[in-house]
Amino acid sequence: MPSPRRIALFGECMIELRGQTFGAMQQGLGGDTLNTAIYLARLCRDQDIQVAYATALGTDPFSTHMQNAWQDEDIDVALVSRIENRLPGLYTIQVDAAGERHFSYWRDTSAVRAYFEAAHTPLEDAADTLTALYLSGISLAILPEKGRQRLFDTMTRVRANGGWVAFDNNFRPRLWSSPDAARAAHDQAYQLSDIVLITLDDEMALHGETDSEQALTAAFALEAPEVVVKRGTQPTLVRIAGESPVSVPVEPVAHVVDTTAAGDSFAGAYLAMRLRGNDPATAARAANRLAAVVIQHPGAIIPNEFMPTSTTLLATEG
Repeated sequence: MPSPRRIALFGECMIELRGQTFGAMQQGLGGDTLNTAIYLARLCRDQDIQVAYATALGTDPFSTHMQNAWQDEDIDVALVSRIENRLPGLYTIQVDAAGERHFSYWRDTSAVRAYFEAAHTPLEDAADTLTALYLSGISLAILPEKGRQRLFDTMTRVRANGGWVAFDNNFRPRLWSSPDAARAAHDQAYQLSDIVLITLDDEMALHGETDSEQALTAAFALEAPEVVVKRGTQPTLVRIAGESPVSVPVEPVAHVVDTTAAGDSFAGAYLAMRLRGNDPATAARAANRLAAVVIQHPGAIIPNEFMPTSTTLLATEG
């Protein structure tokens, strides 16, 4: 695997309102790929690796605050488009006693949906120089069909120039016009990716599958050289092409506070460790450790003072 010096992540960051319905709510920001970008950037601060976030924002104060916040996390914003008369999406989140999340979204006219309406975009302009690109099923779902195809074309260009592409299935049914459209887009993304991160429950929902073993068999049959399957509290499975899957235990957590960004932080740590040259099983172990820390704190992004270092995540037990 090449050693990327610049990795771009494409997706959407939204305004977050967290709290009680018609009660006090705290403002924040979040989005699956943005969460991943932040954790990735934090774990790459001591490396010669630049983390860039590609998206579209408006020209409003909320958008400006978002971009400034990303820069505070050492994220390169050169691939961000600012679009007049557009706003970021918005969502509310409530968390139940078990730490499970309940979302409501307002994102149908968000700025990122218009990212590829321009004749060319910062991400496309940079594609030939990128050494890695990361996106998710949500990245695909938020785009109209023409924009989605241009994103697929960008994935192809990155790989054609010696880079690699990582894709997280992250399936959200409500974002898709039909199950068939979702499956077709995911299948194309799988074919264009070197690393595929799969949440097994999402993959089963995507295909209407009720048998987890059949879903696993299908996941391991993907052409991607590297497939990582996340299964909640069950061990993570890592399959490298031509090899048998390796089981990586998850970290036990006595009290789950909030499962927001469990998968996003996993992806950030996994990519960071692979970029640092660690093997897939080691990367998955470190990713499970970070996710275990994240779900013990409220919100998607934990404060820096609670952020484990790469050394801590990679430490050998005993």
